[in-house]
Amino acid sequence: MDNRPSSHNPSRAECISAIRRILMTEVLENGRNDHFKNATDFMSYFESLYPASPSLLKQVQRAVREMDMPKDSRGYFIINKTHEQLRQDEDLTVMIQRTHAHIVDSDGCDLLFLATEPTYRSYLLQLIRESETLRGKYLTIIDTSDGILFITKNRQALSDLLLRLTKDSSDTESDQNP
Repeated sequence: MDNRPSSHNPSRAECISAIRRILMTEVLENGRNDHFKNATDFMSYFESLYPASPSLLKQVQRAVREMDMPKDSRGYFIINKTHEQLRQDEDLTVMIQRTHAHIVDSDGCDLLFLATEPTYRSYLLQLIRESETLRGKYLTIIDTSDGILFITKNRQALSDLLLRLTKDSSDTESDQNP
């Protein structure tokens, strides 16, 4: 293999490919880019393969400009996100902070499905959400095509309560129909 530098400059596509490879390797090895902020930071690599010249620097600068990579808060290139993805991440961060969102551990969670007819399901769902009796018995409820799905950490207590409410409603119906 010939280790002598090539006598011609790389194409812009070759520069882009090499820069992408360099940055991906950096991210894979270190978890993030801690070395590359501008085109000149790539020059030691390119000068090891091509004769150092102002035209080589210009070609690398054009490649970096064409890649249009966003930078992190420290000024380093971000290879694995676009400007749009970065903007979306910033919006998500703001909303997560504004809504005081936090992770709830789902270990030990169970699913409980309450089959219902669709006619009054949305009203039933509203009543469940507003119920002081059911408050704290589930983490979340989800309206589905055939009923209401509960995610709960205390399946038995929720099940017993829903069964009691179901029986109370059937007792009320039987009282009305002698």
